[in-house]
Amino acid sequence: MSDLPPDLAQRTRFAGVRDRLERLEFRSPLAAGSYEFLLFGFKQGWACLFGGLVLAMLIAAHLWWPQDAPIHRYDALTIACALIQIGMLAFRLETWSEARVILAFHIVGTLMEIFKTAMGSWAYPDAALLRVGGVPLFSGFMYAAVGSYIARVWRIFEFTLPGSPPAWQPVALAAAIYVNFFTHHFGPDLRLALFAATALIWRRTWVEFTVWRTRRRMPLLLGLLLVALFIWFAENIGTFTRTWAYPGQEGGWTMVPLAKLGAWYLLMIISFVLVLRLHGSEQPQSRTMVAP
Repeated sequence: MSDLPPDLAQRTRFAGVRDRLERLEFRSPLAAGSYEFLLFGFKQGWACLFGGLVLAMLIAAHLWWPQDAPIHRYDALTIACALIQIGMLAFRLETWSEARVILAFHIVGTLMEIFKTAMGSWAYPDAALLRVGGVPLFSGFMYAAVGSYIARVWRIFEFTLPGSPPAWQPVALAAAIYVNFFTHHFGPDLRLALFAATALIWRRTWVEFTVWRTRRRMPLLLGLLLVALFIWFAENIGTFTRTWAYPGQEGGWTMVPLAKLGAWYLLMIISFVLVLRLHGSEQPQSRTMVAP
């Protein structure tokens, strides 16, 4: 009988690296604490791999894409994103479960992009052949990068969610948020009510995770806010590279208003619930001793 673990099909090449890093020992509490901090950063960087590669491509295309290139910049980004996705699966840098999450994000994100660009919320200024309406197809991969991060960080840090509400409540909230992204153009914006509902539903929910030896925890809502903040930083890079532009940025780059952080926070709720439904049912098998 094979000695391979039963979850081998869901293990990536990173799993072996992670196993070796987690077997290291340190006698000094200071050295152990410093190592755990560095390991946390390393794991977060790995979870961001897809999004980091997409962001690097946006910067590179902005700096070095020739004006007389035989292919549009947006079309090249679409092809490159698809090749990255194929490569990550082929080289076992990503699981098929995570790819399923990414596909769902691509569909949900593209539909919202089509509507939002039609309403003038933002625009893609360059030409493209691979597009739907005013939306180049690579834009769906940017939403997929968010889904990829959440799915990967869920597996890498072995998330559990003590204090979770009944399953129907997050689903109903995510649906309401998604609908409000469309309907607020024609009626009242229910954003403040949705913020309040988010706080009410997840007020007792924690996310527990393992970096190295000890089980850590933090309030779920704080974790989602921190991720939304980093996405806001990435969005500023995206607009700086003229990949897309908001009204008021036509004459030159200006920082994305901090108010957009609220929109990203609500989008994080949708993202989290999607991963929870598509990926969260696969409970991780802990390989470390969980401290009380």
